[in-house]
Amino acid sequence: MQTVTISLPESLKAFVEAEVATKGYGNVSEYFRTLLREAQDRDAKSRLEGLLLEGLASGESKTVDKAFWADLRAEAQRLVAERGPTRTTRKKK
Repeated sequence: MQTVTISLPESLKAFVEAEVATKGYGNVSEYFRTLLREAQDRDAKSRLEGLLLEGLASGESKTVDKAFWADLRAEAQRLVAERGPTRTTRKKK
């Protein structure tokens, strides 16, 4: 694990220490790791939302019926077969 050093004004340092003390964090590093993970999650959700909105705005639409799912399943199976065995699909000895 890498170390990152940051400088905070006293007011933010006191806030962080209060958060650690009152919210059950083990230490300051755990608090900041949680904040960073939450920021990563928000960023990923924002990107996904953008892609979904882009798809909706594309004007293309498909009827989602049994034939659609059968075609999708067949395409996925074809791609898996082309890629070959992976760690999750290989049988254990």
